[in-house]
Amino acid sequence: MREITNYAIKKLEDSDIQYGDIRFSDILTQSIQVRNGSVETIKDNTSKGFGIRIIDKGWGFASSSVLTKKGIDETIKRAMKIAKASGKTSDGVDLKEVEIYQDKYVNDYKKDPFEVDLDEKIEYLVDVNECLDIDDQINVRTSNFKAWRFLKEFASTEGARIEQELVQCGGGLGVTVSDGEDVQTRSYPNSFGGDYSSRGYEFFEGMDLLGNAEKTAQEGVDLLKAEQCPEGKMDIILNTNQLALQVHESCGHPTELDRALGTEASYAGTSFMTPDKLGKLRYGSDIVHLTSDATAEGGLGTFGYDDEGVKAKKVDLVKDGMFVGYQASREDAAQVDVEVSGSMRADGWSNLPLVRMTNINLEPGDWSRKEIIEETDKGIIFDGIKSWSIDDKRLNFMFGTEAGYLVEDGEVKKLIKNPTYTGITYEFWRRCNAISGKDDWKLHGVPNCGKGEPPQVMRVGHGVAPARFEDVTVGVGKW
Repeated sequence: MREITNYAIKKLEDSDIQYGDIRFSDILTQSIQVRNGSVETIKDNTSKGFGIRIIDKGWGFASSSVLTKKGIDETIKRAMKIAKASGKTSDGVDLKEVEIYQDKYVNDYKKDPFEVDLDEKIEYLVDVNECLDIDDQINVRTSNFKAWRFLKEFASTEGARIEQELVQCGGGLGVTVSDGEDVQTRSYPNSFGGDYSSRGYEFFEGMDLLGNAEKTAQEGVDLLKAEQCPEGKMDIILNTNQLALQVHESCGHPTELDRALGTEASYAGTSFMTPDKLGKLRYGSDIVHLTSDATAEGGLGTFGYDDEGVKAKKVDLVKDGMFVGYQASREDAAQVDVEVSGSMRADGWSNLPLVRMTNINLEPGDWSRKEIIEETDKGIIFDGIKSWSIDDKRLNFMFGTEAGYLVEDGEVKKLIKNPTYTGITYEFWRRCNAISGKDDWKLHGVPNCGKGEPPQVMRVGHGVAPARFEDVTVGVGKW
């Protein structure tokens, strides 16, 4: 890679352009799923190639999997043609200045998931799947594993030279149950595939899917006979898996500056958190502190440098309840004069980097989960992502979880099914009156965040601790 990188940068430096960079990626993925006792999926995939960005009044981008000097030459020509064409309708592109690095980065992991024997992984997932088979009402039972390895090299005409190795993995389990009239689902440790981390196979082993399988399956069966979620207004407590989704949808996406500026409007919508509200909007209560943190240990959105060479950092988005910052690229930051957040990423070499979430975290509070429950007179604990809906400006939302637990007089009384809650983003976060502390804080990995045209799928993280929100509308609508 290095020889071709040096060749490409020399070509770009000798060209009459404002800026240029090249990004190589060598990507390896593995997916395994066991369904109802049978191995349904074993998929290994490799992808190698590079993308070149150029500014010649306008942006130009082209990519190729031809890893030769000829491939570089042809790709640069295509990128330059696109840049010249886009420049005809552009007033020019400004990039905010950042520190330039020459560096190497490898994320911390102990056990390479790709070195673990395939039969060992399959055998474990089969054993987990068998432990889910506890009742005839269980129609579907799944157990799965997924891993990624990214070898990346970035170089720019500004002098950046960065090499990175990122290893990530995780998995989970789930059941779908039915009594012929009702259908319920239950998952562990999270819905939609489980949980993931920028760590090695030791993270997957530490989830103890085998030890949690029977309990999860039994709760799925119990949901069939559980009472429906009550309707009305009451306190709600979001467990970490659901709170991660709440942060993702109502803070992560609306603080993406490209969305706030309208450049994502056609696909992903816009944002109510527009630049005129920066520093003025009361987003939440005084205890709400939300950050974008690409340095969080083990986060699925953790890395050394983003895909335009900006060093990973932690940036305040909401502090003491006030909207104070954005996730911003160099170009967007220059337009609005905010900090470059280091959050430009592409899901592969063939795509253009976009502003993407890193780890969007709700910082820990001063409570414990136990204290929050004990000081709740009447409320519902929400657990396990099931369904969600939020408008294109990220204001009005409605969420449903797999399970709920009714709390009365400071005690968890019973399991309830089909729990839902609804609200308006800034009103909802202003109702946050308790957040658990570091001992209850968990960093969840989300491997399937979609954005862009053509669509890109990115891995992001959300660190949260259970939190309580007062006087929220629950039990409205059916899913």
